Amino acid sequence: MKLWLKIFIALFLGTITGLSIHQGWLPAALGDFLAPIGTIFLSLISMIIVLLVFSSMTVGITSIHDPQKLGRVGIKTLLLYLITTIIAIAIGLLFAKLFEPGSGLNLTSTSVVNVAAPPSLKEIILSIIPVNPMASLVQGNVLQIIVFSLFLGISINFAGEKGRPLLEVLESLSDIMFRLTSIIMEFSPIGVFAIMATVTSTFGFAVLPSLFKLVMAYYAACIFHVIVVFCGILYFLANLNPIPFFKGMSDAMMMAFSTCSSSATLPVTIHCTQKNLGVSKNVANFVLPLGSTVNMNGAAIFQGMSAVFIAQAYGIDLSWQSLITIVVTASLSSIGAAGIPGTGFIMLSVVFTSVGLPIEGLALLAGIDRIREMMSTVLNILGDSVCAVYIAKKEGELDERQYNHAVLVELEGSET
Repeated sequence: MKLWLKIFIALFLGTITGLSIHQGWLPAALGDFLAPIGTIFLSLISMIIVLLVFSSMTVGITSIHDPQKLGRVGIKTLLLYLITTIIAIAIGLLFAKLFEPGSGLNLTSTSVVNVAAPPSLKEIILSIIPVNPMASLVQGNVLQIIVFSLFLGISINFAGEKGRPLLEVLESLSDIMFRLTSIIMEFSPIGVFAIMATVTSTFGFAVLPSLFKLVMAYYAACIFHVIVVFCGILYFLANLNPIPFFKGMSDAMMMAFSTCSSSATLPVTIHCTQKNLGVSKNVANFVLPLGSTVNMNGAAIFQGMSAVFIAQAYGIDLSWQSLITIVVTASLSSIGAAGIPGTGFIMLSVVFTSVGLPIEGLALLAGIDRIREMMSTVLNILGDSVCAVYIAKKEGELDERQYNHAVLVELEGSET
């Protein structure tokens, strides 16, 4: 049985169990027994955050091996990826504020949530630079870890062969941490069952409408992002009709929707971008693999939206400085999120940690994560391909007749 299905079943059974305890049909002692199990699962997730972020971020940066190869195309690609990611997070924050899916839940955290006085923008900028990287790792300061990993990855690239031994160690650590993540995620049905039983036994039916509202808000935000951002890039910046783009990407979209993996969809994405949209092999083979590693628009929307949702659910007021921290952390952490199912959910804990949100809020989101990932992965591969088309057009490496082929065939067919 697939893990996502196990989690979904656990969510359902945990909800039923919790409601039964809430209504008095099951003994309250059962809830007291399940609560520590959920806490243990959350502690396991917290345990992997620091080394996972450190290793995966550094390895992700070193994947851009050749600074000379990047050149003009690389800078344009990275800038476009960064801009669309920031916009995606902002859209997630905006839709969460508009729909307010977490309002009225009034949840209480079992862990201590430290909401300090909001720092100034100057203090935020100064605080993300680590004075002592080891201290940042020990203290779990995620933003400082990300910044250190960024500089370390760049330095490894410039060191060339001398940096290779350290890179191999970090690659090994990254693989081990992803394996450890997989092991911990195997226990997620038990953890989700325990936490959902605990939450619903305390708050009853109140959490269910909010989760449905969150899913609807997320899908609306994704559709908005596609129409405004992706179509806007194609129409206004690349001077192309967006309709052939979506026709040409249909196979990759279905693959992404079913596998929930940008990496697994990558071969199909490259095929559709080259054969259906007319992007040159050079551009497609550089832009798309890089995008499957660092460009996660779907996950970015959900990270921003989820942070606001959990803050609303627990009655935590997020200052504008906290919102900036969310944007920065979510943007940088998406670089370290591999394009495989479930990783975005783990990286969400990084965002929560950065602004002091209760990590047990992840349990509320676990049950809907598969539904979220289906749309999220589609958005991810579309973002990569939009960038590839735009870069190819600007570099004179786009066959526009091939791009418009599907529409031309329809027009020719309608004339006969």
